[in-house]
Amino acid sequence: MTNELAALSNDLAAAVERAGKSVVAVHARPRFSSAGVIWRPGVIVTAEHTVREEEITVTLPNGTDRPVTLAGADAGTDIAVLKLAEPAGEVATLSSAELRPGYLALAIGRSENSGVNAALGVISAISGSWRTWRGGRLDQYIRLDLNMYPSSSGGAVIDTSGAVIGIASSALSRIAGLAIPASTINRVTGEILSRGRVARGYLGVGLQPVNVTDHQKGLIVLSVEREGPADKAGLLVGDILVSLGGRAVSDTGDVQTALESVSVGQPIEAALVRGGAARQVTITVGERRRD
Repeated sequence: MTNELAALSNDLAAAVERAGKSVVAVHARPRFSSAGVIWRPGVIVTAEHTVREEEITVTLPNGTDRPVTLAGADAGTDIAVLKLAEPAGEVATLSSAELRPGYLALAIGRSENSGVNAALGVISAISGSWRTWRGGRLDQYIRLDLNMYPSSSGGAVIDTSGAVIGIASSALSRIAGLAIPASTINRVTGEILSRGRVARGYLGVGLQPVNVTDHQKGLIVLSVEREGPADKAGLLVGDILVSLGGRAVSDTGDVQTALESVSVGQPIEAALVRGGAARQVTITVGERRRD
């Protein structure tokens, strides 16, 4: 047993060492640094909620400090993208493991003074795509049962081989820390690097669930934003929306899910009931305003 524990300990230390070559300390808020992961050459991802200053520096794995620029951030998924003037450090290796509850996981951070730090725990729950309370969509819900230190947020969540599952966030759940999955990071990072932001579609209507028949539900239009996408398409207060983009809709979450499959500026077909008669309209998806 002693030899097995020693072997496990050595394996975990080796995994942390491998992952640490891609983890930086991010100095973007008062008092505490956070962490970030070198995701692409010259591109670092971190937790959006830890970026609170305009002048940002990072401490690289070799101990040197470098200034970075904020390429963009998405509060909905708690992802911020930073850019180095010149690539440095090693790009993270992504995990291909099939995750399950009970799977060992480590959160890897870095601080300017102590270097790499690690917290060991397990994946306590996992499920499919879900929407955060901030309005973004993560491709998986990955809940962590491990100690989340201030320098852990934005750092790598790794498997026992040192490959990256995602980045750690303490801002998306009041229950426990989460791992933002790598697939979500790839999607959001690509959009931020191409346009500087994540564009989210909207229709410009106020909706409330109603029963259309005993076996069908829909969403009644309570308000229509003037000159908004729905107004331009001819929707009226009192219309009942029953499907969007070919998907049945019975709550506002269904509308958001349907809109995520269509780019801003593209058309989407809406089926509705007006005065007891079925109608089809085409709505050009608008971009939700950012506060």
